[in-house]
Amino acid sequence: MTKAILVLEDGRSFSGTAYGAVGETFGEAVFTTGMTGYQEVLTDPSFHKQVVVQTAPQIGNTGVNDEDDESDRIWVSGYVVRDPARRPSNWRSKGDLGERLAAEGVVGISGIDTRALTRHLRERGAMRVGVSSVDLDPQSLLTKVLDQPQMLGADLSAQVTTGSKYTVEAEGEHRYTVAALDLGIKRNVARRLAARGVTTHIFPASSSIEDLLKVSPDAVFFSPGPGDPATADGPVALAQEVMRRQVPLFGICFGSQILGRALGFGTYKLGYGHRGINQPVLDKTTGKVEVTSHNHGFAVDAPLNQVIDTDFGGVEVSHVCLNDNVVEGLRGIEVPAFTVQYHPEAAAGPHDADYLFDRFVELVEKKG
Repeated sequence: MTKAILVLEDGRSFSGTAYGAVGETFGEAVFTTGMTGYQEVLTDPSFHKQVVVQTAPQIGNTGVNDEDDESDRIWVSGYVVRDPARRPSNWRSKGDLGERLAAEGVVGISGIDTRALTRHLRERGAMRVGVSSVDLDPQSLLTKVLDQPQMLGADLSAQVTTGSKYTVEAEGEHRYTVAALDLGIKRNVARRLAARGVTTHIFPASSSIEDLLKVSPDAVFFSPGPGDPATADGPVALAQEVMRRQVPLFGICFGSQILGRALGFGTYKLGYGHRGINQPVLDKTTGKVEVTSHNHGFAVDAPLNQVIDTDFGGVEVSHVCLNDNVVEGLRGIEVPAFTVQYHPEAAAGPHDADYLFDRFVELVEKKG
């Protein structure tokens, strides 16, 4: 077995065994708490430039398949697990996770105390990290880690967006047309819309309002994605143009932060973010608590319990995380726009928030 080390920017190091490709990689160290869904995590564009730590102790026991990818490649910069399964065992499995990581050049490490690493990141915050199975000198790797860029200020959506427009057709009878801005979209978003009779045209992140209007959309969608929303001035201006035209707008995760900025709110970086599929969120509209899927390291800075006057009319916080009171959704009162900071498309699960796609369709129906 090939040895490997992990070194955090504050100097703490862990020794283990190479998992996936042998080599060296860098990124922001983050942890995700889901017990399932590792294939969806790996292929989620929102994890671009991040080294993901799985808190679940054993990873890979269901292998990998041809159906659960949320994009056309693995996006994580590196992968950290405690106990990789020695062999996959699932009727849908088409291969071994470690072999898939190696085939796509993803450098990982296994056999380390992921509980200790997670506790360290909870106490100190997400930080830069290096994983190497070629340079086993902690001090040498630390020097390289400190040369890496921070996630704060990182403009990454252009690196994960589609190169050209494509379309996902509605299932059954076509009802509505949505123009979706791809800032790092997951496949299940278009699938959830298609199940409701929506045809989705997915556009590159650099698209203009004129580009979107060419498909005569009944509504516009802003997708999840990676990086610091404070850098995304183009999408912010586009969201403002959409709202000026009173076109219904729905934003998820990074798209929620973009809309928040478009409405005049600031954004900030969370200490270690929300990543996992067990986050409790209050829907203030209904009073219900949902268990939800999250993957975000930034949040919108907005008052929780009042209507805020903006250039587009009144806006209120619609969803709140019950763990830490972070804003998890916004709703326009005069403008037909709303967002959630988490993932109602939820691949993999839970599906408590799937109703939000119905709410989006209802917003289009009311506007029509």
